[in-house]
Amino acid sequence: MSYTLTKTDRISEVAEKSPRTIKLLTEYGLHCANCFLNQFDTIESGAQIHGMTDEEIETMVAEINEQITKEEKEASG
Repeated sequence: MSYTLTKTDRISEVAEKSPRTIKLLTEYGLHCANCFLNQFDTIESGAQIHGMTDEEIETMVAEINEQITKEEKEASG
């Protein structure tokens, strides 16, 4: 099942739909999965709180989606 991250996804929904994505977000310094605000914050708002610019957020989302796609292709053979 393919998953595509968007900056408007709520962090709590991302954690449910794609636990791997949470690990990738953590690698970018967003440790939002364990925050009580994750049910309200989007990827974008969480990243902004941590000082990321709009350009950095767009780049992060694109890179995470590339990684997810790569891993899905590798898993399917």
